[in-house]
Amino acid sequence: MAPMQTGGIHLMTCAAVAAAITFPASSLQTSAPAPTVPRAAPAVPVLTASVVPAPTAALTASAALTVPAASAAPAVSAVPVSAGRPAPAVPVAGPAVPVSAWDARDSAPAAPGRAVFLYEPGTGTVHLSKQAARRMPVASLTKVMAAYVVLREARLDDTVTITAADVKHAARNGATHASLRAGERLTVRDLLYGVMLPSGADASHALARVYGPGNARFVAKMNTMARSLGLTDTSYANADGLPKPKPGYSTATDQAKLAEIALRDPTMRIISATRRHVVPKTKLHRAHVWTNSNKLLGKTPGALGVKTGYTDAAGYCLSFAADRDGRRIVGVILGESKSERRFQTATRLLDWAEELAPVPAV
Repeated sequence: MAPMQTGGIHLMTCAAVAAAITFPASSLQTSAPAPTVPRAAPAVPVLTASVVPAPTAALTASAALTVPAASAAPAVSAVPVSAGRPAPAVPVAGPAVPVSAWDARDSAPAAPGRAVFLYEPGTGTVHLSKQAARRMPVASLTKVMAAYVVLREARLDDTVTITAADVKHAARNGATHASLRAGERLTVRDLLYGVMLPSGADASHALARVYGPGNARFVAKMNTMARSLGLTDTSYANADGLPKPKPGYSTATDQAKLAEIALRDPTMRIISATRRHVVPKTKLHRAHVWTNSNKLLGKTPGALGVKTGYTDAAGYCLSFAADRDGRRIVGVILGESKSERRFQTATRLLDWAEELAPVPAV
């Protein structure tokens, strides 16, 4: 009997895959015509391939991945086998595919919190998704959108006068503040630091009042911006995420997308990554020193911020990002029950994602 020829296929799983990988028909080729087999034993072509397991609930991908012909797996040879005889072993061949989050899904760090999302914008790779599409309050992560809108409405050197209403707004709601006083005049640039670092509800109230003008019009601008950015599961009710009159809602996925978009703005990127901002005393205002509430800065390599948040309803929230080895990794944690644990979790997630081989965009 003529010798049998074999070909191999090398498949490995990918982190961004939520559905079966599809190879174009043109990528399946026979390496040589099958040898002639006597009539008594007709040839039965057999193709051997791996089965891709279904994704777990804790780790999902954003969309199905179709591999183009140019990047498809090596050619697979039809293996003629005599009827009734076992198929010969197919050797592993072809170049290795980078190991991805899909392969390492069982090694993902524990991620406490009601919702968690971690992805790489550069490739669209979703590393971790836990209740990421669930709508819920996001507390002061709301201020990321407020700051983003102000950057498009104002000039950084514009001056805003603080009113008693701005100060009372933070005090009446028991909110975090930037220690502003009525009558002080500060630049928009400084007030944005007051919004993003100490999460000052007095500073965000002052900016919304001036650049709405008024809270209602400013919130309308925030929601218009959300729709234009494709944040389809987000609705803002105020400029700071406080529970009164109502908190509004968003999702971990939408907030991660917003963080990535906001970081494209040079001013926003500088402010969110600043650990400490000093405003020297002038004739227009007192001296202010604001420390960033994001404890990743200065401790986690490549950390870029972005924002912390807390209310009783929202729990402890964190929007975070880091640049690692030329790759930007962005994540969000919502509804954590312990303040410090959100920073520990974010650090572990960033370290874990950095170790995974990047998956090229398709």
